[in-house]
Amino acid sequence: MPKLRTVALLAGAVLVTRGALRRRIQVSPLWPLPALEEPTSGRPRSRALRLLVAAHETVADGVVQLRLEGTDLPRWEPGAHLDLVLPSGLVRQYSLCGDPEDTSSYTVATRLVENGRGGSREVHEQVTEGMELEVRGPRNRFPLVEAESYVFVAGGIGITPLLPMLRSLPDGTPWRLLYAGRDRASMPFLEEVEKLGRDRVTVVEGVPDLDALEADQGAVVYCCGPEGLMAAVAERFPDVRLERFAPRTSSDGNTEFEVELRRSGRTLTVPADSTALAAIRRELPDTAYSCEQGFCGTCQQRVLEGEIDHRDELLTDTERADSMLICVSRARSGRLVIDM
Repeated sequence: MPKLRTVALLAGAVLVTRGALRRRIQVSPLWPLPALEEPTSGRPRSRALRLLVAAHETVADGVVQLRLEGTDLPRWEPGAHLDLVLPSGLVRQYSLCGDPEDTSSYTVATRLVENGRGGSREVHEQVTEGMELEVRGPRNRFPLVEAESYVFVAGGIGITPLLPMLRSLPDGTPWRLLYAGRDRASMPFLEEVEKLGRDRVTVVEGVPDLDALEADQGAVVYCCGPEGLMAAVAERFPDVRLERFAPRTSSDGNTEFEVELRRSGRTLTVPADSTALAAIRRELPDTAYSCEQGFCGTCQQRVLEGEIDHRDELLTDTERADSMLICVSRARSGRLVIDM
């Protein structure tokens, strides 16, 4: 009996140790080498928080600001954003535009998009003071880097990630801001921006003239706003740092490709003007998805064969080796085989 008891104890210890090692390796696949503090690309998922909507107020024509309150909230740096899980289940991303030192609340703002996909309208019309929202983040793929000087270009609601950057710049740092909008009434935080440095802020009602925009040698250019504005700024300043909340586009445009669903035994055609998610959901309606923008990770699927054209803002390099977000990413090789 003592021998059997000893064998059982040893076997139990082996199982516990094996489980611990497996969990440790999942956290850091290169263990016992240390895990990288930041992945080469993408960002790790963040745990969800439930925060109180303490304020819901209009700060410009068509723009609503939310103050979300909690306790001992994770800190963030200028350029960071949150994932908001709206009452309907939709997930949308909004730049943090409050004070990074405030660990009791987060502030975000969103413009109502009349012909959008419903997220902004839900924030404007269904989110109310006193309700709770699930929040994920913060995450930052648009950090403020050290530079000799800065040029900022904002289009409308695109001022939100730039505003904390402007507040955080040390005294004496050279910077300029071009802030464009339909009209002054539609431009959120305009009064505060002008107070930060009226002689360094150019406000344009309508389409800005980028030919007059200059950047000193050593300056870093940041831009956030409508896709057309960002494309024009990128053409003038190829090294511009952009913040976008829409899928990446390819300079070659979209082309039709095939997706084989290996476990389902089906092969689908994804048209140039559609997505793999849309094609797959026609065959498999229960396929999970949420943001449809390549940010939340809900639709991540394992890829068995084919070269992926990644257009998301979330996956790490390791994840991109064998998986994709089917809501935005496409095929480079004309055909993908997915483990579905």
